[in-house]
Amino acid sequence: MKSQLKISYEEIISLENLFTAWQEFLPGKKNKLDVQEFATRLTDNILKLHEELANFTYIHGGYKAFNISDPKPRNIHKATVRDRVLHHAIYRKLYPFFEKVFIADSYSCQIGKGTHKAISRLAKFYRQVSKNNHRTVWVLKCDIRKFFASIDHEILLEILAGYIPDKNILWLLGQVIKSFHFSEEDKGLPLGNLTSQLFCNMYMNEFDQFVKHKLNARYYIRYADDFVFLSDSRDSLVSLVPKISEFLDGILKLSLHPDKVFIKTLASGVDFLGWINFPHHRVLRHVTKKRILRGLKTRPKNPTLQSYLGLISHGNTYKLKQEVLSWYGLLQMTNQTI
Repeated sequence: MKSQLKISYEEIISLENLFTAWQEFLPGKKNKLDVQEFATRLTDNILKLHEELANFTYIHGGYKAFNISDPKPRNIHKATVRDRVLHHAIYRKLYPFFEKVFIADSYSCQIGKGTHKAISRLAKFYRQVSKNNHRTVWVLKCDIRKFFASIDHEILLEILAGYIPDKNILWLLGQVIKSFHFSEEDKGLPLGNLTSQLFCNMYMNEFDQFVKHKLNARYYIRYADDFVFLSDSRDSLVSLVPKISEFLDGILKLSLHPDKVFIKTLASGVDFLGWINFPHHRVLRHVTKKRILRGLKTRPKNPTLQSYLGLISHGNTYKLKQEVLSWYGLLQMTNQTI
């Protein structure tokens, strides 16, 4: 039997939790006009939100859409301040429970995880599979086509219901999940909601459990909709592809991206999470390097420099580090001259 969430609906919508959620939501947003407007009548706004939730009259508001292109074009949807505070209230109560449900090698949007931990795990798996460089290591790399846009609302709610016995919590989650859809009705989660991070991990946790308990794959790493399998047998990885595709399509209504599924040796370089990974080193993608230099040019400040130096410190990037420092010094001299 699956673990059951013991948090009650009343705990999530409590005034204490809503006010704490506001404090956690606020950092970095104090200068935003919509946040300032909400803050001028903070107590009234929180009390009204609590009352609507307690009376089950709450209706999630709409979204403001905008595009970003870093690192690649994405369509972001931003909810109202009231709804985003509620997202934080939900997340802070549900995440500690669901974190324990996830497999160890799921790395996206979790405290203490992230891309660098996932890449380090890849290196560790290489050493284990290769028997310390005595065997060739093959990697199956997969990506899901239009992941966020393809998440089925009813399947997601059914997954959540398997862990959440409180029908009122499920009603609330339904209000959030069904507040947004892409071109198809009842499909899609917005890039922008804090809750979307949790929901996506819960959705893909079904796949993670299948991989671990049905496919018995030991060397598997997932970050959001990107995942890899490692093996010393190419044929064994080839045999996994139809099984993976069948599960994703049949159970989760997801499909593998036809142009982003490949099998190659790690020695030839595997593109995973922004880095080209080799057995004993990694280098940044060329497009990532260009983005760093472009970002430094548009934001030539020391915090930006330190951020980029922190990023590239995780790979074999001595030459790039020197180039970044050289660019920064040149830009500083140019700005002083101007």
